[in-house]
Amino acid sequence: MVHTYELSIPILIPLWLAEFPVTQSTVGAVVAAGYALFGLGALPGGILSDRVGSRRLIAACLFGMAGSFLLLSVAPSMLVVGVALVCWGAAASVYHPSGLSLISTGVEDRGDAFAYHGIAGNVGIALGPLAVTLLLLVADWQTVTAVLAVPAVVAGAVALRVRFDERAAVTETDGGDSKSDVGVSSVSEFLAESKTLLVGPFAAVFLVVMLSGLYYRGVLTFLPDLLSGFPSFAPVEFGGRELQPYRYAYSGLLLVGVAGQYVGGKLTDRFATERALAAAFGALAVLAVVFLPAADAGLVPLLAVGALLGFALFVVQPLYQATVAVYTPAGTRGLSYGYTYLGVFGVGALGAAIAGGILQYADAPTLFAVLAGFAVVASGTAAWLSSR
Repeated sequence: MVHTYELSIPILIPLWLAEFPVTQSTVGAVVAAGYALFGLGALPGGILSDRVGSRRLIAACLFGMAGSFLLLSVAPSMLVVGVALVCWGAAASVYHPSGLSLISTGVEDRGDAFAYHGIAGNVGIALGPLAVTLLLLVADWQTVTAVLAVPAVVAGAVALRVRFDERAAVTETDGGDSKSDVGVSSVSEFLAESKTLLVGPFAAVFLVVMLSGLYYRGVLTFLPDLLSGFPSFAPVEFGGRELQPYRYAYSGLLLVGVAGQYVGGKLTDRFATERALAAAFGALAVLAVVFLPAADAGLVPLLAVGALLGFALFVVQPLYQATVAVYTPAGTRGLSYGYTYLGVFGVGALGAAIAGGILQYADAPTLFAVLAGFAVVASGTAAWLSSR
């Protein structure tokens, strides 16, 4: 549900640009504000996860996201759209630190768990935009966003009822902590644990995840708008309706990410995650360079490179999730993932604003050159970490 909402937003951006008197730069800043809260709230969410447990936080996240999209459905202006997106970001922010902490402390086969968890996320990532695309054939965007709120309410009710041992996989040797050593209970303890994390090798992991977030948000936020301008995706008439092929191509690219998540999760059990991250980010740098030339070469090259981009973009996620688990103690795993998603979605949200500004004042080749730069630095950092 988190990713269903997250990736339905870019599909709505062309509609907001058409309905409200705003520029790409303005929309990029508004969307970035919502995505920023998605990341900034991860740190307090991680602290709460260590103290009160994951289940209740996940239920609150689901109900909060549903309410935010109901507000979005009645938004009369871009200002209210921005308020609704900020509310969504705040509600969604607690999910990743609580959900990933739950996996890392409650499941012994972490690699498989991260893989299946990633697959579920990518199902939402792909089916969210597809559901919005199909619903837009029969309803306006306000009705569509209201309908999207319903499944989150159902999922929240389920989350309130399930029971499980959240720390079943924690042992005395897991990060040097015991089962009873859980979380931080004071400001001084928070500062001490944060210092321990951020002056060690986790700092390099933190840099990698920030760059991953900048690339991820920078490429996906305006990709539907970019695809809509390619001749290969010109609107077509079918059954008396005008179809927008770029929306289906965008959903397909994201659906390929299911395979990327699965492969990335499996790689965590078979290779050093730092080396795998270096290779994956190297591939992302190459794909950023060749994406626009492939688009100019025709539909088939564009689809091929788009599929590879969708695959590589999501291979990295289980890899850095597992890397965090290796470099951090179990007792503050929620705090660790809080910092991780502060980097991925908080700092990473700047990718949306950066992309909007570049497209407004420069051009698409400049955007993809900047994205390639992010990937090169991430690849180099992961390679350095591996060498140590």
